[in-house]
Amino acid sequence: MKRVRSTLQAFPLRSIALATCFAISPGLAFAQDNEPDDQQLLEGIQNGERVEIKLPDPEQQLPLDDLRKFTEVFSRIKDAYVEEVDDRELLESAIKGMLSDLDPHSTYLAPKDYEELEESTSGEFGGLGIEVGMENGFVKVIAPIDDTPAQKAGVQAGDLIIKLDEKPVKGMGLEEAVKLMRGKPGSILTLTIMREGESAPMEIKVERDIIKVTSVKSRMIDNGYGYVRITQFQADTGDQFLKALNTLEEKRGSDLDGLIIDLRNNPGGVLQAAVATADALLNEGLIVYTEGRIQSSRLRFSAKSGDVMEGTPIVVLINGGSASASEILAGALQDQERAVIMGTQSFGKGSVQTVIPLDETHAIKMTTARYYTPNGRSIQATGIKPDILVRPAELTELDSQPFFTEADLSGHLEGQNEDKKPAQDDVESEAKAASLASRDYQLRSALNLLKGLHILSGKDRADTGNTGQGTAQ
Repeated sequence: MKRVRSTLQAFPLRSIALATCFAISPGLAFAQDNEPDDQQLLEGIQNGERVEIKLPDPEQQLPLDDLRKFTEVFSRIKDAYVEEVDDRELLESAIKGMLSDLDPHSTYLAPKDYEELEESTSGEFGGLGIEVGMENGFVKVIAPIDDTPAQKAGVQAGDLIIKLDEKPVKGMGLEEAVKLMRGKPGSILTLTIMREGESAPMEIKVERDIIKVTSVKSRMIDNGYGYVRITQFQADTGDQFLKALNTLEEKRGSDLDGLIIDLRNNPGGVLQAAVATADALLNEGLIVYTEGRIQSSRLRFSAKSGDVMEGTPIVVLINGGSASASEILAGALQDQERAVIMGTQSFGKGSVQTVIPLDETHAIKMTTARYYTPNGRSIQATGIKPDILVRPAELTELDSQPFFTEADLSGHLEGQNEDKKPAQDDVESEAKAASLASRDYQLRSALNLLKGLHILSGKDRADTGNTGQGTAQ
């Protein structure tokens, strides 16, 4: 019988180590040996055949030294921690640590967290009404949600929360901080925040309430010009957006001359809702695509034929609180040259989180891909840059001396329309526009741009019509 060298001794040892450390995790079954190969090996040895064994790549093997270190730490905590710790609780803490160290958006979802995730996408949940993330160990406000206690109390996008009541946030996990922010409706939570431009921390008292988010709001902002505010992308936002456009056109009695889509302080939400909204405004072409390591994370979304606005000029407003799904919508309309993007640079949250169930009550939310705009731009950490940079500002009318006009001169030649007064609708429209300019400079800038585009398109049509008449004559 020929001599055969066995090199498989490490495999059973590796399986034993894994069974010891991760007995509750069936997902690590890949570490077990391949039974058909083992059987073939044994048969070859018994028949006296020469058997060649291919050793696994050391770089692809599990790090046994690190696993031993993990079991050593686990054992030390079990034996020496000041209070007795349950095995399950300790292992769940280890899982949470693994995920939270990857990036700010990957996390372990216990049963209550799983329920809260479903609530946030359905549009009703309890709390303060802010979208938050982690930055340098503190909770950062991505955006306050419209008409919620946090927004009404004065919380702003970019605020860093350093204390919740008397509890410092530094060193606290995002999950724990969110739990502290949620509570019984009517109870008060004091947020201690640091804000850019302020030299000292600020305290803001916020009364908790049941948060019911209205995803889409709309109104006529001026004669012929519609305004749609999308506060958050929920499962039915695409349908709500179409209904809002129909309502605006019904109020106008005809097609709109221009549309403003306000995505400022929109923290994102459901990807498919952003895709549906973009699809409503595009005739064709790519909306967004994702790239990741696994095949299921590589997705492409394209528009179906049919622009419900039929080419009506659109301005999209964004700012530093516009994140995730709102950046997907803005990026798609910008790359497809369907809208002018105005405001300030967006937040830059361009990663895809996938909820992977572990059992009926537990799951992990893990970053699995990055978003890319139709032109291949990565949103992650760079955001969407506006076509026209317009920073928030407040306009103040300057006092000026009244000017004399031709009509004030004695004996002036009368004009044909001199006795006519401005229509009441025009007076009210001008009053609203003046009020709007003092409240929201970015919105007023968007409206002025739309009016300019409409004037130019009207002149183009008139010039085309005159040329045609001249040729026919």
